[in-house]
Amino acid sequence: MKGLMGRKVGMTQIFNEEGIVVPVTVIQVEPNVVTQVKTVETDGYNSVQIAYDEVKEKNVNKPLKGHFAKADVSPRRKLKEFRLQEATELTPSQEIKVDIFQAGDKIDVTGISKGKGFQGNIKRHNQSRGPESHGSRYHRRPGSMGSSATPARVFKGKKLPGQMGAVQVTVQNLEIVKVDTERNALLVKGAVPGPRKGIVIIKETVKQGK
Repeated sequence: MKGLMGRKVGMTQIFNEEGIVVPVTVIQVEPNVVTQVKTVETDGYNSVQIAYDEVKEKNVNKPLKGHFAKADVSPRRKLKEFRLQEATELTPSQEIKVDIFQAGDKIDVTGISKGKGFQGNIKRHNQSRGPESHGSRYHRRPGSMGSSATPARVFKGKKLPGQMGAVQVTVQNLEIVKVDTERNALLVKGAVPGPRKGIVIIKETVKQGK
């Protein structure tokens, strides 16, 4: 399993070798640092914990300060653990860079989607509006609530207005178009969740049967 954390820069477009325009998302990936390596012998499973986005020491609590000091790593904002099939040769304080990926690799990208606030049914659930003609008085309402006398309640799961966005979203099977080792950047075909400057998690797509 290969994985990194990065920051979404935004979208642009590039031309591939056939001269076709490809929409890509640019993800800035400053070197991630290994903070802990877990093994079957010590923890019951194999995994590696990495840290991203350096912060001031005053912004980290005491338990995390001790955790970073033990790994000989400066304080970071984000920690993420990646499960492994077998033990790895990585060691604490070792840097992981974008060169672990290459063009053509398939990845899954996880991020927090843009928050839309409180929205109605039409925007939140893609429902249709009512007639616009004069006198209908039914334009953007949520619709029938269900039965009246029996069971005299709204069923769970009814699509109603409410908070939209600001949830964890994973987009799978995205293709890496280019790996820019000089700028520590990945160019990923298509869109990834989250706003600009949002932190995203990049994982190698697990093939079926593994």
